Amino acid sequence: MAHTIHNQKQLLTRVRRIKGQAAALETALAQEAGCVAILQQIAAIRGAVNGLMAEVLEGHIREHLGRTDAPADVRAADLEEVVAAVRSYMK
Repeated sequence: MAHTIHNQKQLLTRVRRIKGQAAALETALAQEAGCVAILQQIAAIRGAVNGLMAEVLEGHIREHLGRTDAPADVRAADLEEVVAAVRSYMK
C-alpha cells in the first residue's frame, strides 16, 4: 500500500491522536466523569477513527481502483477487497 507509505506521517499523527483520546476516555471513566463528558469523548474518538478510515480508504481507492493500467481481474480483486473492508467497518 504505497499510499500509506506516502502519507505515513499524517496517518501516524491521526493514530496517536486517537490513542490520546482513548487514554482520556479511560481516565474520564476511572474518575467517574459525567455522562455527557464521556459521551463527547466517545463521539470524538469515533469521528477520529472515521476520518482515519476515510483517508486510508480514499488513498486505496485512488491508487488501486483508479489505475487504468491494471488488468480487469486485478481491478476486480481490488474492488472486492475494498467492499469487504467497508462491510467489515460498517458492522
